[in-house]
Amino acid sequence: MAVDPPVITLKNAAVGFGGTPLFTNAELLVTHGMRACLVGRNGTGKSTIMKLLAGLVEPDAGDLYVQPGLTIGYLPQDIPLPADMSVADFIARMGTKLGMSYEMAPRHTVDAALSRVDIDGKRSVDSLSGGEARRAALAGAFLGDPDVLLLDEPTNHLDLPTIEWLERELVDRRKTLITISHDRAFLEAMTTDTFWLHRGTLRHNASGYAAFEDWTEQVANAEVRAAQKLNQKLKAEARWLERGGTARRRRNQGRLARLETMRAQRKALLTGQDLVQLEADAGPIGSRLVVECEGLCKSFGDDVIIDKFSTRILRGDRVGLVGPNGAGKTTLLKLLIGELEKDSGRLRLAKNMSLAFFDQAREQLDPNDTLWQALAPRGGDSINVRGRQRHVVAYLRDFLFDDKQARAPIATLSGGERNRLLLAKILAQQSNLLVLDEPTNDLDADTLDVLLEMLDSYEGTVLLVSHDRDFLDRVVNSTIAVEGGGHVREYPGGYSDYLHQRKRAGTSTTKTSAKTTTRADPAKHRKKASSAVAKKLSFKEEHELGALPHRINALEHAKAELEKVLADPELFARDAAAYETAAGKLAEVQAAIGAAEDRWLDLESLRESLERANDAGAEQ
Repeated sequence: MAVDPPVITLKNAAVGFGGTPLFTNAELLVTHGMRACLVGRNGTGKSTIMKLLAGLVEPDAGDLYVQPGLTIGYLPQDIPLPADMSVADFIARMGTKLGMSYEMAPRHTVDAALSRVDIDGKRSVDSLSGGEARRAALAGAFLGDPDVLLLDEPTNHLDLPTIEWLERELVDRRKTLITISHDRAFLEAMTTDTFWLHRGTLRHNASGYAAFEDWTEQVANAEVRAAQKLNQKLKAEARWLERGGTARRRRNQGRLARLETMRAQRKALLTGQDLVQLEADAGPIGSRLVVECEGLCKSFGDDVIIDKFSTRILRGDRVGLVGPNGAGKTTLLKLLIGELEKDSGRLRLAKNMSLAFFDQAREQLDPNDTLWQALAPRGGDSINVRGRQRHVVAYLRDFLFDDKQARAPIATLSGGERNRLLLAKILAQQSNLLVLDEPTNDLDADTLDVLLEMLDSYEGTVLLVSHDRDFLDRVVNSTIAVEGGGHVREYPGGYSDYLHQRKRAGTSTTKTSAKTTTRADPAKHRKKASSAVAKKLSFKEEHELGALPHRINALEHAKAELEKVLADPELFARDAAAYETAAGKLAEVQAAIGAAEDRWLDLESLRESLERANDAGAEQ
């Protein structure tokens, strides 16, 4: 089978901007039809590689080959918007080949690009919202229908319908593409290849982002096996560095279990079911109330934004707000926290509400301050993190910052690193209501996992505006859909639950026709019914699933006892053999705990998938 020649080749590339190289010996081949993602932690050089491919940066070492005549469309992570200019003129100046060459483009190509993103070219650039500005920048990248697209965080500020449109646009047009994005669902939907930039090395996997975790785990295991030949400390360090994020995602059973419990409670609250039991478990609703509204309405002139919306948000809830840009998410958010006056309806807020707000514009950060000054503006080397004293550098480590960055100016940080710093600042504040407006923009996968853990430990209530479907599924126990025209409705569960419930409600009118079809063809009905009955866990698997929590508890107890033994500072001097024996047993117990947790997760996931299959079969 013939293999297409590469259209772009990066060979033995290194970039350091005069200091320690961000990466060395980077190899990257772009072939026709490839839709690849470039992933890695913030600050590792992902955007620099994109600029190399776009020809905007020269490598310190190595070579770049671009196929003669190849046209490239480039979308930077941040693009300056000139004042006093129409959108059409702004796009025209972006040029037909590359987003930074200010060569005037033919007007028909500008109109074609603008039509794809539904932006009026006559509008002033100054009048654009964040989402509209991003769509205009996308139009600049699409200008002239280039052969290759280089998109750096294309989904930032886009609403969910636009993100889904962009996925279809890139897949259906079979565009050759390299993209950087924090949006896992977006990457899983449209990538065919993955480039991973990690610790100065660029690796390639000929599979999309859906296979990323399994691939990186394989890489980590290979490195761990090599590290075993050196010493146990190196083994542990390599496994943490390479697998930390994956391990946290796979093993945090407690967080997942709590989230499912919260979703069940939210469903009971919204539907009126089991309210007596709910109050018995957590105290009277009145004592836990954070926000309660009934018949809430808001309009601007003739434009109805919120029409008779009611909800009750309790202490500890994690509520997501979704909907198209301009539909009214920010308006509803401001109404719910009392920053905007309602037109009618009833609104009740907790008297002791203490608010911490994450602003996606990052206006709370002064670029001239250092990271240390941002967290400790009054000086000193420690800060109060929700009632607990923490050293500034140690707290920065929690958010994946290097110790040397503590004294660096904020202006030197990448967009993702600034968001990470702002999250650190916000999450340190004493608050019982946390409002997050697009917190995931520019964040890498590891930082998203840190944010998940921080939100899990947060004891207050969270209101979250986001277009990141995967993040919503992992965090929220309720989803408020603001769909425009005043239509607002709340659904228990995450974003996937919202889609499922909305689909069921929207397809209820088709059930009659489905029944008619089965009467006309009984044999087809019997075949369909039999196929709808999914398998369930075997007796052995059910027994194992039930026994695993007890086994894990027993192993945790054994681990605690061994740790007590090893905590004796005189044990090694008194009995070195006993110390070595206890240390060996502790390593075995820790490995057994990890294996048992992984097995529990596998069986629990299998059980849930079979239950969903049975439910789907029953609906048919």
